[in-house]
Amino acid sequence: MSTLTHFNRAGEARMVDVGAKPESERLALAEGRIRMQPETLRQIQQGGHAKGDVLGIARIAAIMGAKRTAELVPLCHPLALTKVDCEFEILDETATGSEPAVICRVTVATQARTGVEMEALCAVQIGLLTIYDMCKAVDRGMSIDGVRLLEKRGGRSGHWVREA
Repeated sequence: MSTLTHFNRAGEARMVDVGAKPESERLALAEGRIRMQPETLRQIQQGGHAKGDVLGIARIAAIMGAKRTAELVPLCHPLALTKVDCEFEILDETATGSEPAVICRVTVATQARTGVEMEALCAVQIGLLTIYDMCKAVDRGMSIDGVRLLEKRGGRSGHWVREA
């Protein structure tokens, strides 16, 4: 098993030195979901929400979240992102067998010395939090879960895909 890289020998937090690493194409794909009441999902789908296009605004928020990750995660390197793509999948109660949900999937890419996993994970969280914020007036019981990395490419560790 690998060691934790964000600590020095004395156990103090540090930003990892990536200066000697070669730049390479990096990509990460992450996802998460927000569960909600059927009526909340209907309002999102029909575009009848008082605050506007919930998924459109959440998409922009996810992109902004990816771009601002280094400001939110203390030891994360600031990166020049080359791609941020956010998709939403709607699962109604017939698809889930219980509470409907919206799945948020974000792909982030860059050409850099370190990966973009944190940017993809942060983007998913911000996108889902935006849905919560926009819909909380009608459904405070929404829950966010299942946030996880699905795939990463590039760098020394190569290609990794989550097992199904």
